[in-house]
Amino acid sequence: MAIKVLLVEDDRVLRQALGDTLDIGGFAYQAVGSAEEALEAVLEEAFSLVISDVNMPGMDGHQLLAQLRRQQPQLPVLLMTAHAAVERAVEAMRQGAVDYLVKPFEPKALLSLVERHAAGRVTGEEGPVACEPASRQLLELAARVARSDSTVLISGESGTGKEVLARFIHQQSPRAAQPFVAINCAAIPDNMLEATLFGHEKGAFTGAIAAQAGKFEQAEGGTLLLDEISEMPMALQAKLLRVLQEREVERVGGRKPISLDIRVLATTNRDLAGEVAAGRFREDLFYRLSVFPLAWRPLRERPGDILQLAERLLARHVAKMKHAPVRLSPQARACLQAHAWPGNVRELDNALQRALILQQGGVIEAADFCLAGAIPLSAGTGPSPEAAVEASGLGDDMRRHEYQMIIDTLRAERGRRKEAAERLGISPRTLRYKLAQMRDAGFDVEASLFG
Repeated sequence: MAIKVLLVEDDRVLRQALGDTLDIGGFAYQAVGSAEEALEAVLEEAFSLVISDVNMPGMDGHQLLAQLRRQQPQLPVLLMTAHAAVERAVEAMRQGAVDYLVKPFEPKALLSLVERHAAGRVTGEEGPVACEPASRQLLELAARVARSDSTVLISGESGTGKEVLARFIHQQSPRAAQPFVAINCAAIPDNMLEATLFGHEKGAFTGAIAAQAGKFEQAEGGTLLLDEISEMPMALQAKLLRVLQEREVERVGGRKPISLDIRVLATTNRDLAGEVAAGRFREDLFYRLSVFPLAWRPLRERPGDILQLAERLLARHVAKMKHAPVRLSPQARACLQAHAWPGNVRELDNALQRALILQQGGVIEAADFCLAGAIPLSAGTGPSPEAAVEASGLGDDMRRHEYQMIIDTLRAERGRRKEAAERLGISPRTLRYKLAQMRDAGFDVEASLFG
């Protein structure tokens, strides 16, 4: 989302002058004449920064700051006044103002503060949204880590945006101009994962008709992301450990080691320390990967990020579909913030796509999201496999049949994953991946099995 400023100034002439300054500086803005109008405006639209006069009739700037801190604690507020008092400035900063300008001030002073505080709220169009204080803190930490070559382990639930954070680390690093290569360790069959990662020579196995560089070689000079590393088979973990230690790789069927200059990032949606304790993940590899661990919180613990994320995702779909401009009603915005989002950002994205189709008159209402109660429920607790498939945009017969077969088999095996995987003719790792896909679609697997 582009930077947009809300300007609050009761003096019409000064309001116009400040607006002209923002316009010349290249910042979009909306100007209002009172704090009361400002509170209405922030309910209607997402802003990157509020700039407010202090001395206004009715509610003053300090009262507006207090209200905004309660309603939208993630929204930066810059106060300006002609009646400067040091103690009031200090108090405003304590209450949460990001800065304090004393009138009269130079236009460049205003623009500099807007650039610093508004631009710092979202780090690039495709970077992670970080409005929630905890999210901003994590992003600042990630930016500092990015400057080193340390291996980073990003943990978090499925759909939280771990790969987006990994790309941000790459973009903030000295390797930003070099390749960023991502591989989902859960999405590739076990017998193909080694050749995909390390590459292979001609004739190394049936079908290897030509030599092929692996993901490690493709990332040379840049960054390799091992997505969902916890799904990697134990046998391959030992080989990965050697590559990370030696910084060289041998292709399958090859004898010549190839030196590497890469930065490795990894993500997991599991408690990797718990996986080590259960004997499903190598302890030495765990410590090699988690040189610098970062935990990306689920969306329900980042309420301040929800509306900004929604605005960005909605703008992306509007542009992709070449749709007329659409806005969220106050009720829709409240609905987004009230929902628990068990499927995290992926579920939010699905809800916005549904709403864009169902909205009328360019305004999305709460009912358009088809959230609580709008999708048929199975056992009164979660969407059925059919509803989950439709809600996620995966409404093809094959996927629906696959979901139903998995649930039926798990029920027959009383929830025993290993036995269910054997009956389905897939590995337990593949079954875990399929179940994660179902959860991302908003389907409560456990409730369907045991509810």
